[in-house]
Amino acid sequence: MLAIIVNYFLGFWLYEKTKTKLLASKTGTKAYLFGHNYGYYALIFSWLPIIGDPITLVAGVLRLKFVWFVIIAGILRIARYFALALMV
Repeated sequence: MLAIIVNYFLGFWLYEKTKTKLLASKTGTKAYLFGHNYGYYALIFSWLPIIGDPITLVAGVLRLKFVWFVIIAGILRIARYFALALMV
């Protein structure tokens, strides 16, 4: 849980540099708007081992609401570890 919060705030900290670079190109602008429209839906995949951490970082860059971020990503991470514990 702490890892996703650290990733979120790293992305939050990188917001200014990333936003200016993204909005400088046409493709970057489309990606930025796409992230704002579907960012919360992308958090559904934050429980996955390899792509989950970059998704939580991008959530910080997009400045998704922190409360919703913690609710969605946190519950899914807890559910992942709970499912792993049941398998063992």
